[in-house]
Amino acid sequence: MMYGGTDMIAVSGFPVSPADVAALPEPQRTIFRMKERSPVTYRYDSLNTLLFELNMRANIVRAARALHQSGAAFAGFNRTRCNPRYWTRTDEGGCRLNFNATPSDAIRDIFVNGYLYAFECAMAVVIVLYRGALDTMGDAAFNRYFRNLYLHDWNYDSDLRLRTSSDTREAFPGDVLYFNNPDFSPETPEWRGENVILLEDGLFYGHGIGITTADHMISVLNRHRAPGSTTSAYLMDLVVYPDYAYLSTYRYGSTGSERILARIGDIEYAR
Repeated sequence: MMYGGTDMIAVSGFPVSPADVAALPEPQRTIFRMKERSPVTYRYDSLNTLLFELNMRANIVRAARALHQSGAAFAGFNRTRCNPRYWTRTDEGGCRLNFNATPSDAIRDIFVNGYLYAFECAMAVVIVLYRGALDTMGDAAFNRYFRNLYLHDWNYDSDLRLRTSSDTREAFPGDVLYFNNPDFSPETPEWRGENVILLEDGLFYGHGIGITTADHMISVLNRHRAPGSTTSAYLMDLVVYPDYAYLSTYRYGSTGSERILARIGDIEYAR
């Protein structure tokens, strides 16, 4: 049986009915519709796995907007700042979680006390991914699996299991993309490119440039090219995203006896 004239999202080989996601908030339904319209068939082993991905993608988008509003500044590695209550700044310009700090509290503090922080764009997108995972998994599971956080450039906990694709046509809200500036000025190496989170309606969040369109991202980067360069910045054919199916299998709660596959608002889906 076909739903809405397409079967581009399938669970255990069967198309997903719009009724299965009708109760979700609009951001999740928007992402569902985008994937549903894709010429690629997206397959899931359970409805809970699909719900987890939709929820985490929406949480990543929300985290990107929250980091933009947090007051955290843009800075190169030599000027990184972090709240010493939760993090210790390293000589290479990273922030290492203090041994007595809780991972969930430390990540949330970046969004609450952003004025105490400064970092570059790669570190920003990793922070956004952590916040998206935290808001989807809950504190107990996040604190269990992300114990030894170290924020620096593209350094990330292996439990995120970041995956890559080369098809930006199949990028969806919550994905990480990259605007490359091949002829960046050697005087401003921090403008060699911009790591961004894809938001809704064709907008991107990049720490240092803000929330804007692709054209404006490219325009800003082009202003930081080497003198005389006519080579424009451009959006690379690179999409980075967490392994949602893997993350959805994390157990939630201190006993480990309940397996939570998704959290939609206050509702938890388990098996």
